[in-house]
Amino acid sequence: MRYWKYSGAGNDFVLLDGRSEALGDHAELARTLCDRENGIGADGLMILLPPQNGGQIRMAFYNNDGSAAEMCGNGARCLCRHCFDEGICGQTQMIETPAGMVYGKRISEDRYTIRLNRPSEVRLQIQADETLCDYIVLGENGIPHAAVCVDLSENRAILRDLARNLRFHSAFPKGANVNLYSIVNEDHIRLLTYERGVENFTLACGTGTGATVYALCRRGLVRGRDTRVDVDGGILSVDIADGEIYLTGPAERITSGELPQL
Repeated sequence: MRYWKYSGAGNDFVLLDGRSEALGDHAELARTLCDRENGIGADGLMILLPPQNGGQIRMAFYNNDGSAAEMCGNGARCLCRHCFDEGICGQTQMIETPAGMVYGKRISEDRYTIRLNRPSEVRLQIQADETLCDYIVLGENGIPHAAVCVDLSENRAILRDLARNLRFHSAFPKGANVNLYSIVNEDHIRLLTYERGVENFTLACGTGTGATVYALCRRGLVRGRDTRVDVDGGILSVDIADGEIYLTGPAERITSGELPQL
């Protein structure tokens, strides 16, 4: 069976097309294929499935530990590119996800914009022990994010401990992806995200990027117009318009081939 590997600002994914053949246990596939030592290696697994609710395609997403995720922003951009390149969709894309419909648009060969799921819950400046967080859930079957202002020049081990403790905090019923940010100016932030299912920092998190900028825009700390977000994997851009979150960034095909015998 054929696979493709993509990167969205350093956030990398294995992609399989499951529209015409059964793939077996998706969680086990994710653990096996995403293993960086013995598999292909990736942050997550995306599976294309036939649409059910008016979209052009349906996406199932699994973290590299096999846990299912509601949506992935960087992954969705990569899926939009795949669907255009393979003739599944045109210049615009409608992708069904457990968190709701995601809309994509091709900007150039390796750059796409997606409209993320609309926030379904927003709690600003809540207390998690001694830490002030913004809590944003994207989509009805929510993708939970906590956003915390920190000094990103701090030692990474210290930042990781902070994020790990917040990730499981009782203030977040489903746990949370933890986004550590610092504000450069009203149009520019830096961001580091500790992701559920990966249980570590990743090079980028698309939904975390959108959720963080949305919260900061609500608090009047950024304008939310072409906001630059520097992540370890590169640069993303977020626009907030009429309550919607638009995420723009790279979608690069790394390789493709036949699945190895694992």
